[in-house]
Amino acid sequence: MVLRSGFIVAAALALGVAGCAKDEDINSFVDPTVPADQTYNEALANLDAGNSSEAKKKFAKLDRQHPYSNYAKKAGVMSTYLAYRSAEYPEAIARGKRFVQLYPSNAEAPYALYLVGMSHFRQINDVTRDQDSAKAAYQAMSNLVQRYPESEYVEDAKRKMRISKDQLAGKEMLVGRYYQERREYLASINRYRTVVEQFEDTRHVEEALARLTESYYALGLQSEAQTAAAVLGHNFPDSQWYKDSYALLDKGGLRPLENQGSWISKAGRLITGA
Repeated sequence: MVLRSGFIVAAALALGVAGCAKDEDINSFVDPTVPADQTYNEALANLDAGNSSEAKKKFAKLDRQHPYSNYAKKAGVMSTYLAYRSAEYPEAIARGKRFVQLYPSNAEAPYALYLVGMSHFRQINDVTRDQDSAKAAYQAMSNLVQRYPESEYVEDAKRKMRISKDQLAGKEMLVGRYYQERREYLASINRYRTVVEQFEDTRHVEEALARLTESYYALGLQSEAQTAAAVLGHNFPDSQWYKDSYALLDKGGLRPLENQGSWISKAGRLITGA
């Protein structure tokens, strides 16, 4: 193996003399005689000295030079961390996913997956914009919780899941209100329904039930409006949203009344009163 690599390096040098290769091409060849621990320690020293770019090169070199060593595995995690710390989130995501795929049983796999989730989390946009990053952050953190339930990162992963989920619900509410303001009630109902059925443990479910009461009432669907208000009152009896919904029905001579066969009633049983 050493002789073969040495032959390759020699050949590259010969080509360089002939003008057929650039200096950076020659430097890209790895000397397999450098011990893995030496390269790893050099990378750590660079990192401690604040030279992240050089440390990154050393970690990448380890991956090429000793791909099956424990040091290469450590380098894979450190490369993920460096990319995350430098806000190079797409690279951190790619490296973290690769590490978990290659070494799912490694002790550092939970951390690599956590960095993937955090890389998505750091890219979450304002609720007025697309929420692809919130969805990806939730999925990555959920994957961490399910695959590595004993990990030290689980508790924070759960917090990030709640925040991401709340963000997704907020987006649905924003779009729902947009349609409702334009009296496109069926479209608004679909958005509020998503919040009640899929994001029942977020802070937005309270308003969603009130908006459902308003939208169904505007369409003349009294039973559904009464059911939405009844479920709202059951879960949030002291809420201003419930008081407003109650007043709206009262104006039309109605009262909150739950129809047990309604989808709202079934979904309401899952609401946690968050």
